[in-house]
Amino acid sequence: MAGLNVAPKRKEIYKYEAPWTLYSMNWSVRPDKRFRLAIGSFVEEYNNKVQVISLDEDTAEFIAKSTFDHPYPTTKIMWIPDAKGVFPDLLATSGDYLRIWKAGEPETKLECLLNNNKNSDFCAPLTSFDWNEVEPNLIGTSSIDTTCTIWGLETGQVVGRVGGPGSCVSGHVKTQLIAHDKEVYDIAFSRAGGGRDMFASVGADGSVRMFDLRHLEHSTIIYEDPQHRPLLRLAWNRQDPSYLATISMDACEVVILDVRVPCTPVARLSNHRACVNGIAWAPHSSCHICTAGDDHQALIWDIQQMPRAIEDPILAYTAAEGEINQIQWGATQPDWIAICYNRSLEILRV
Repeated sequence: MAGLNVAPKRKEIYKYEAPWTLYSMNWSVRPDKRFRLAIGSFVEEYNNKVQVISLDEDTAEFIAKSTFDHPYPTTKIMWIPDAKGVFPDLLATSGDYLRIWKAGEPETKLECLLNNNKNSDFCAPLTSFDWNEVEPNLIGTSSIDTTCTIWGLETGQVVGRVGGPGSCVSGHVKTQLIAHDKEVYDIAFSRAGGGRDMFASVGADGSVRMFDLRHLEHSTIIYEDPQHRPLLRLAWNRQDPSYLATISMDACEVVILDVRVPCTPVARLSNHRACVNGIAWAPHSSCHICTAGDDHQALIWDIQQMPRAIEDPILAYTAAEGEINQIQWGATQPDWIAICYNRSLEILRV
């Protein structure tokens, strides 16, 4: 009889239903922790949650490995960009402050809280952050107070602490700069020039600005929204540091920019029928990007033919049962994309 020896085919979609509405989410990077993600609740009150979940590949179900309290919703979650698994198993969250956590099952522990408003009761909430891939002891945060802060982390192995050896993480402000005229909504390190020193930010003033940590006395405006609409997100191409993507508030399109040709979009991706909420470049290819939005769609685009117009995506996922507010393309598992809508997380095979 034919077909008896066929191995079970891996599903194309896995779904996890969280106890609360989801907003932030990201893939773990460590090679020994496949199909592990962290997800953050969006509850409009002080008490929120973060959960670490992992796919059991035998039962094809996601399992919650660790759940911990978080003040206010997380605006972003990232795992340490440690593809070799040599650093402690850390994740970071932004909200009222930047927090670094040590992942554990079942207990995830707060390692440090980073606050650069030491002399004030007032805290300026953080809108986003980025963890430098080349130099994992650098994290950049963006805030509603118009500034970006670059933090230096120390992850020392402490021997002889009560309870045996453990990691202890501390951080200090390397630099804080006024990045925009209004709130800063996102920050991302560039891979250009060694990947340590260049970063870009976007904000409520409608501009994309580029900075170099070696020359902070000036910045470069790469793009300004013609209608001066706030720019909410930016993402660098993960293979070609010349390109980045950004989205403006309530816009149904994604703007692709080439830093060598400032102020003129090299492409516009405009098939969404409602506002775009998320952008994620492919980790392994310079010409693929995924966009997702309020029209319940996740679209994958091939931008090879730029600067010729890109009319249509090459792949459309339209089965999401809600407005997609988050999308992440896993660095160590490039054939999987994760999306969030309502209380659901889905990972999609691409």
